[in-house]
Amino acid sequence: MLSSAPPSGTPRFGANYTPSQGWFHHWLDFDIDAVRTDLDAIAALGLDHIRVFPIWPYFQPNRTLIRPRAVEQLVALADAAAERGLDVNVDGLQGHLSSFDFLPAWTQTWHRRNIFSDPDVVSGQAEYLRTLAAALADRPNFIGMTIGNEINQFSAGPHPDPDRITEEQAESWLRTVLAACEQGAPGKLHLHAEYDAAWYQDDQPFTPAQAARLGAVTAVHSWVFNGTAQRHGRTGVATRAHAAYMIELSKAWADDPRRPVWLQEVGAPAPLIPAEHAAEFTESTIEAALDCQDVWGVTWWCSHDVSRDLADFPELEYSLGLLTNAGAVKPAGAAIARVVEERRGRSYEPAPRTTAVVVDDAMSRRSECAPGGVVFEAFARLVADGVRPTAVLASRAADAEQLAARGIGEVVLPGDVG
Repeated sequence: MLSSAPPSGTPRFGANYTPSQGWFHHWLDFDIDAVRTDLDAIAALGLDHIRVFPIWPYFQPNRTLIRPRAVEQLVALADAAAERGLDVNVDGLQGHLSSFDFLPAWTQTWHRRNIFSDPDVVSGQAEYLRTLAAALADRPNFIGMTIGNEINQFSAGPHPDPDRITEEQAESWLRTVLAACEQGAPGKLHLHAEYDAAWYQDDQPFTPAQAARLGAVTAVHSWVFNGTAQRHGRTGVATRAHAAYMIELSKAWADDPRRPVWLQEVGAPAPLIPAEHAAEFTESTIEAALDCQDVWGVTWWCSHDVSRDLADFPELEYSLGLLTNAGAVKPAGAAIARVVEERRGRSYEPAPRTTAVVVDDAMSRRSECAPGGVVFEAFARLVADGVRPTAVLASRAADAEQLAARGIGEVVLPGDVG
């Protein structure tokens, strides 16, 4: 099936679907006509898929109640997308969206249980994910399930009230919930997706190895508000290449040298990327990302701006859309439409990256890969010098077979990059 195939031909282009009416609270007053209007505008940009976000407590308000009507509405959304030539990836456990947490009452306060390690909670999560996957399994436009949006943020600081777990517990949980998705929809493209703490934060229990080895593809969420744009500025090489850097960093940890990587979230956050420069940033970010091999697709955050009628969002969250809240195309939307048109029918054959920066295997040294870290800054300096770098684990830096499989001919230590 095209949707689940590894990279071949032109990578996929899509948007994270942010409903124009009611944001993700639209599930409470579901209006299929409003959804169709939104999807018409997304399809008009030339995009081929959307990422959809059920709100976990709206769909599973009790551990043993998965609301049939909510599941029917999700399927109706997928069918409406199919009518417009859009495939659908579904994130199950939301979880967390745009600074807001959505956790069921049966996991909180008087029923407080660790959402990653409590057996009853995990069993309920698995049944929920299996149910959603099974409901969509026969839809030809169903790509597969993502476990949940950046759910690793619940497992460590800076979350104010984390459900702490070990790396071993994180991996056990991932294997359980991924298996549930596969049981519900065998053979689809099921994955998990973490925010960049998995790659950059020393004490994060979700790890780069898990990200790059579990699930059908590696998901990368690239946000330059993580210190990159603050440190390097809007036009800095590191800012424009951040998504490409994360793609290449993920390849260091993958066992399969040709494992697909999905740039599943990337956006142009104002004021770090001012509105008048959003189109330029969009084009340069995608261009840099598609100079990496094995990119499954690029899914922009997000489809529509958040309505100013809704309160208490961080300021940058209101203006990330490719489209206004009223559905008008913004400069970033026009830019991505141009990229899609230019890429359509073109071969996607980036050359191997022959120079690799060494990355320490130790989880306690992940911060070296974060903005300001020695690996991050060495990679940026190489890009500025016209090199097309990648990354390799220290444990593999002398493995001739691994290096050859990736086309790497030169290995450099971060400290040796001037």
